Amino acid sequence: MTDHATASIAPETSLAPAMVRPLVAQGVARLRQDAWFYYAVLGYTVLGLIFLVAVGDPGGTAHASYAMPAVKGFLLMMPLVALSFDAIAVVVRFDARRSLAFRRTFSAGRLASLLAGMIMMTGIAVFQGTFTTIKSSLPAMFGGFPYDRLHAGIDAALHLGTDPWRLLHAVAGNGVVRLIAEINYGEVWFTVCFGALFFVVTSPKADAVRKRYLLMFMFVWIVLGNLMAGAFLSAGPAFHGNVTGDHARFAELLAFLAQSPLDASVIVSQRYLWLIHENHLQGLGGGISAFPSVHVALVTMNALFVIERSRLWGILAFGYVAFVLASSVYLGWHYAIDGYASIVLVTAAHFGLRRFMSGGKPVVEGQVSAA
Repeated sequence: MTDHATASIAPETSLAPAMVRPLVAQGVARLRQDAWFYYAVLGYTVLGLIFLVAVGDPGGTAHASYAMPAVKGFLLMMPLVALSFDAIAVVVRFDARRSLAFRRTFSAGRLASLLAGMIMMTGIAVFQGTFTTIKSSLPAMFGGFPYDRLHAGIDAALHLGTDPWRLLHAVAGNGVVRLIAEINYGEVWFTVCFGALFFVVTSPKADAVRKRYLLMFMFVWIVLGNLMAGAFLSAGPAFHGNVTGDHARFAELLAFLAQSPLDASVIVSQRYLWLIHENHLQGLGGGISAFPSVHVALVTMNALFVIERSRLWGILAFGYVAFVLASSVYLGWHYAIDGYASIVLVTAAHFGLRRFMSGGKPVVEGQVSAA
């Protein structure tokens, strides 16, 4: 997810005092282009605080819990990885013209884009803090989770009268698959989704889709993760017994998950979420809501951008969507309908926004860059 030097290399200004002025000028220009995003985050945050006051939830906000992870991930690790890949690409691809390639790769435009994107990622951290704050307060507004029995019933009706996790466990209910699903649903999913986001906001290669990608990213979290989650609030299979009193329905699933050897297993994460929910606390990744699935929504969003650029990679990306959807049910986070709804809603929003931003004209495949 980094920019590589092109085969045609033109002399560029080196990393010297003469580069500072164009770097600052281009950086400021990009920040001005992104002003709409910062206003949107500010407005969202203000509304989130108003919502918190209106609900009367004593848990406070979750913003502080995102500060250090944002510094480590968005401002240190991801930039270091991006710059390292750029440098390695130059070394591998060029020999005699390597000096010029380095100047091209680390030009003022590239660095300005990177720095402006890093600033935007701090805005993303604020955005995530607001999202978690609102999500954690939804049960206080609605007096709990009123839709779990309905959603579980619909799920079973759609899957031949059987809860879909049973169908998955019948063919893959073993420790190896559980381990793969756990690692993917946590670390791999985060790396894929936020790595893609980092690439889009920091790379000039993604300029063609940057604004549309960010709008879709905000749509997923705000419309699906806050508004629709609140309108159809459910806790998911992992917490079904806690919110309905019917502990038997998913008892076998939870017993299977509890056998995981991982210190950061899914059952540990689920217990953490219920603990902070019960004590009206705010924390990193806090809040419980199952419908619709943000996990599935984000990988669907990325797959739709990828397939605009490459049909082959797009097919692989949608294969990953299917894996995340299955994992969400397999690990007890979601009813299957949570993922189905996310795929339908994100797909409709993607094509609607793309058509709107193209002025109603159809977009030819390959005309836009992949995210």
